[in-house]
Amino acid sequence: MVVDDAVVVRGLIVRWVESEPGLEVVAALRSGREAIAQIGHADPDVVILDVDMPDMDGITALPRLLAAKPELVVIMASTLTRRNAEISLRALALGAADYIPKPETTREVTTSESFRRELVEKIRALGLRRKNPPEHVQEATPAAAPAVLRSMVVPVGEPVPAASIERAPDEDIKLRPFPPIPPRILLIGASTGGPQALNAVVAKLNRVIDDAPILIVQHMPPTFTTIFAEHLSRASGRVAREGVDGEPVRAGRIYIAPGGRHMRVDRRGGEATIAIVDGPMVNFCKPSVDPLFSSAAEVWGAKCLALVLTGMGCDGTSGAAELVAAGGAVIAQDEATSVVWGMPGSVTHAGLCSSVLPLDRIAPAVIRLFAGSRL
Repeated sequence: MVVDDAVVVRGLIVRWVESEPGLEVVAALRSGREAIAQIGHADPDVVILDVDMPDMDGITALPRLLAAKPELVVIMASTLTRRNAEISLRALALGAADYIPKPETTREVTTSESFRRELVEKIRALGLRRKNPPEHVQEATPAAAPAVLRSMVVPVGEPVPAASIERAPDEDIKLRPFPPIPPRILLIGASTGGPQALNAVVAKLNRVIDDAPILIVQHMPPTFTTIFAEHLSRASGRVAREGVDGEPVRAGRIYIAPGGRHMRVDRRGGEATIAIVDGPMVNFCKPSVDPLFSSAAEVWGAKCLALVLTGMGCDGTSGAAELVAAGGAVIAQDEATSVVWGMPGSVTHAGLCSSVLPLDRIAPAVIRLFAGSRL
């Protein structure tokens, strides 16, 4: 179901979706009120819901749509204003599955290949997961992951030496032992479903944040990352903001990659500093997780612990391989608690993880590792 008051945008999205094999548009509507009236009859798996509409806007319609069909996947669509970023993040808390930034003008919508690609990818990933939910996967033993996920794995770097891994029951999954030294730097990468997951994890890491810097890449556009940093600061009770080029990395702070830029780490004058770079997209993403992980491997090596949380695609896998090669460790969110098990599934199947955990077990595990305990 496509819900957007702009007739040209609505028509474009309908044509894009209808041109994709396996996807069908069951309704194209101009307001939230029409969507509520049609939800029972049209019975969609996914709704693309515009934030700004006359009569009834998206944030008003969202809870009513979910009340009518609790398993519905709702993807909010909004332009990159501060107000709409706030609304989109609030929609996630109200039950929306994800959001997609919409180009500012109708002309930009018609010519934006990245908007079309991202929209179709989100519909497929979120819709298929809702129709085929994963079975419960036991902690650190992802052997029950369906075979289709194995096709997501991209070979990365050199093969993992057989002597350095701990084999899980599934021959396709390899778990590595944690390094003998406790970590001192926490890196986190996330995408689809990431804002909710990050809020849940970071809010419980007070002791770790006091003693170590946390550096985060969440796939988000400009403005959205600014608002998200404010939300994360409130959730954690610590300073969280977008990284600034050249600033030193300090314990007690949370650094978030700004939308539309990559965040790396450099060593300048003997200390680690943030580097914000405007390079090409990596893995179709900007910011991308890989530049942060790779640069952190160079600067801090074995002091790093990386978390790969819910998200589409395989961003972070290449950087995680460099972290592991430098002596660091990786924890992935498990499939059962991920909105999309793309990024965490990729690092898991690449044999780069020391543990694969449900979301609510990740923060306690991080606290134990930073305290010098072993999992």
